[in-house]
Amino acid sequence: MLEKLAPQKPDALLALIKLYAADDRADKIDLGVGVYRDNQGNTPVFKAIKAAEQRLFDTQDSKSYLGPEGDMGMVCGLLGHILGEDLAKDLTIDGLQTPGGTGAVRLAADTLYAAGARRIWLGTPSWPNHAPIFTASQFEVLTYRHMDVATQSLDMEALLSSLYKAEDGDVVLLHGCCHNPTGVDYTAEQWAHIVEIMAEKRLFPLVDFAYHGLGQGFEEDSAGLKTVLARLPQAMIAYSCDKNFGMYRDRVGALYAVAQDDAVMATTKSNMAALARANWSMPPDHGGAAVRIILDDAELTQMWRDEVAEMRSRMRWVRDTLAAAGTAGSVDFAPLATQNGMFSMLPLSPEQIQALRDDHAIYMAGSGRINIAGLTEGNIGKFIEAVAAVSG
Repeated sequence: MLEKLAPQKPDALLALIKLYAADDRADKIDLGVGVYRDNQGNTPVFKAIKAAEQRLFDTQDSKSYLGPEGDMGMVCGLLGHILGEDLAKDLTIDGLQTPGGTGAVRLAADTLYAAGARRIWLGTPSWPNHAPIFTASQFEVLTYRHMDVATQSLDMEALLSSLYKAEDGDVVLLHGCCHNPTGVDYTAEQWAHIVEIMAEKRLFPLVDFAYHGLGQGFEEDSAGLKTVLARLPQAMIAYSCDKNFGMYRDRVGALYAVAQDDAVMATTKSNMAALARANWSMPPDHGGAAVRIILDDAELTQMWRDEVAEMRSRMRWVRDTLAAAGTAGSVDFAPLATQNGMFSMLPLSPEQIQALRDDHAIYMAGSGRINIAGLTEGNIGKFIEAVAAVSG
């Protein structure tokens, strides 16, 4: 059997990690891997997580299964931070724990396919794993241009044109905030316009909410999602704790469904649980338990939110510093100040990206995506000079 398999290309980002590790230049810069880094270049464990894990170590008395729904204390506890307490109470909403945001997106795809959906609209560039997930769940993936990389501007016309072409029952994937990989988000007016067309065309929203709190703030970052839920009777939200709790390797996420009544919600939840059981049986417990402990304790909750605010402030400093540099060679950094989150895409050619790697020890994705958290007070000047050198 196995000799019938066709070779698959290695993941480009994983290959980049290996190349970076093998580079012995002391001033090398890693802008490829999508994890947060502090001003010393480290990916720290949150103080709130350390405290929660210590409490878990001291008090946990079993490693028994939780069931396919996972840690429902975590799942329910997150809702107030995602939507606000009042809206969370007003909606018919339920969810379950997933292995990271990736597990949430895959479970959403499988559930929507079981519900009869067959097509999904995806703005590009997008997270590279989006299209493979939906293809694996047997969806037809239809794309439109989310951003014009050359001008660093949102292509709203392409989005609206695609929404008008969409058919009743199509799914539309929307990034809740901090768009990966472009950093280009919708304004409040654009969100309202999108939602009105989706309501008119009877389209289903799947909101990928992987960077909550890392853009403008928890409440501000939820504004687009709240616009969706205020107008459309059904939705799904794929949430990740890997970034805003710094729990990358623990794989902590949740999938939520919003329905118009309790009966539809109960049926939806039963399908989500059955599909989760078939996919991973039970989600990993440790990370979810740590998140629950934080959300159950006001002091730890504030500690966590303060740590997220510190991350957000540092990334805003990087963006503002790049923007203040103006144009470096052919690259205008100014638009980066209007973008959000960990990522931006620079209008660099493959040859220029290769030159950054070969001549300046700067590693970034071949698409031009950079993780701005990889830039620090110690290396941002070098980065700007290197971009000017290769693109001038």
